[in-house]
This record gives sequence, structure tokens and C-alpha cells, in this order.
Amino acid sequence: MSAPLDSRQLRAFRVLARTGSFTQTARELHLTQSGISHSMKALESEIGCRLLDRLGKKVVLTQAGEQLLQHTEKILSEMETARESLTQLGKWGRGRLRLGASFTACQHLIPPVLREFKESFPEHAITLEPGDTPELVAGLLRQRIDLALSLEVEREPQLEFHPLFTDELHFILAAQHPWAQAKRVERAEIPRQNYILYSKRSVTFRLIEKYFRREEMVLNTVIEAGSMEATKELVKLGLGVSILAPWVAKKEIEEGSLVALPLGRKKLQRRWGILHWRGKRLNLAEETFIGLCESACAPLRAQSGL
Repeated sequence: MSAPLDSRQLRAFRVLARTGSFTQTARELHLTQSGISHSMKALESEIGCRLLDRLGKKVVLTQAGEQLLQHTEKILSEMETARESLTQLGKWGRGRLRLGASFTACQHLIPPVLREFKESFPEHAITLEPGDTPELVAGLLRQRIDLALSLEVEREPQLEFHPLFTDELHFILAAQHPWAQAKRVERAEIPRQNYILYSKRSVTFRLIEKYFRREEMVLNTVIEAGSMEATKELVKLGLGVSILAPWVAKKEIEEGSLVALPLGRKKLQRRWGILHWRGKRLNLAEETFIGLCESACAPLRAQSGL
């Protein structure tokens, strides 16, 4: 298999094609005339055909040389574009940040963080990939994303977790629900309710299932919702009870359309944070993003008392 063409030889070839003179080419490239001549002989040997003809003191291209020149222009242009792109990347504030976040975080946590981030890094290209925690973990492991704002995961030794806050799951009810009216939950009635829960593939669903298994209860899940917003709307309509973190339904709770009640004496808590490759050296943009997330999550951290 032939070795790649030498870019220095191609540059010399392009100048020689323009000047038609070994002397002028050597002068422009600050090389010796014999050095240019040797380089062109090596290029012809590598390609396997004659590229140049001498007409008196002038050098002209053969048909093969004309064809190579067309390719040379494209090759060197691409190389120059690549160099410029990398140079721009190295300048202050230039780069990319590939983020992943849960659907809930995308709606409630990420927007104010990105607004502040863009003030410090206006030239940064940002991509945001929403998904449930298992999808975000897969994105990190496959190096599609750099950072993920998600729930803590177990048994992922390749990933490091930077904690942001802890929340607690509650029963979320319509204001007209008997529990909401009584402001208390009857334990015996818990398995009799109809439940509207988020995707069974999610970490949250597994935590809920595990929690009530310990309580020796099985919940009657009648609706599996694909989004938190849909879940809240269905609860408002009185179609069932959900189990969510109150901060996710803060607006509805404050306006009185939904009510949050504790699950019981034992709390069901989740840890939120930033996931990234273990041992990865974070760049300035990534460290800044994490710092902004810490600031944005400070009220939630205060609520949990952590």
C-alpha cells in the first residue's frame, strides 16, 4: 500500500507549477534549487509517472502533472482549513461542549445555566442531548457527550459522579383528591390507588418499585407516561396519583392545582449530579458549566439540608 503523499512536496509542486522555475520556487520557499529538484524527483517516483517537462529554462506540467495539481489544490486547501479551524479552537472561548441531561433537567435546570454559560463562552458550540439516565450513561461511554446532568448511577466504574443536590419523592395529587383534602395519606389505601408513573425504563421507576417492595406493597400502575409534563396534566385531571419530586411540580403546587404529600415515615431520596469519565481532566468550559450548575442548584440543595 502506497504511503501518503508528502505535504511539503505538494506545496513545492504547487509553487513550481505557478512559477515554472526551480530557481524562483527555491527562492519563495527558502530552499536550495537542488533541494526542490530532488523533492520533485521523489514525488514523481512516489506517484510513478512524469509530472514535469523542461522547455528551455522553463518547467511545464505534463498531463499527469496538471491532474495532480488539481488534487493538490484541494488537498492543501483542506489542510489549511483544518489548521485554521484548530487555531480558532485554541483561541479563548472557542470550542465545543457536548451535554446530556434528563428531560426534567432540560426543562427546569439547564436553561438558566446555559444562559449564563454563553455569556462567558459566546463562541462555544453547544449540543444538548436529552434522555433518561441509562441513555446518558451510554452516550458518555461511547464519547458522544462530555458531561451529563442526571441521577446517580450504580456499577459504572468508568464514570465519576459530581453531586449537585438530593431531592425527595412525594405523592403528587390533584387538589380534589381525598388525601389532599385530608392532608394525610392512609397507608392501607396506598395499594388501592391508580398510579401515573414515569417510564418503567427510568432509574426513578426502579427506585419507586424498590421502595414499595420494602414496604411490602405493590402499586397499581395504570398509566405509564413518557414525560413529566404529561404526568402532571393527567394527575390534574384526577386520573390517578403520581410520585414525583415537588420541585418538578413547583409551579402547580404553588398555584394549588397539585398537592405534595410524603410517601411515609421513610424517605425516598435521589442524588443528582454531573457524570463524566473518571480521571478525565476537565477543561475550563466544563469546569465553568459544573460551577454554574452548582449555583443554579443551590436552592434545591438548601431544601434538602445538604
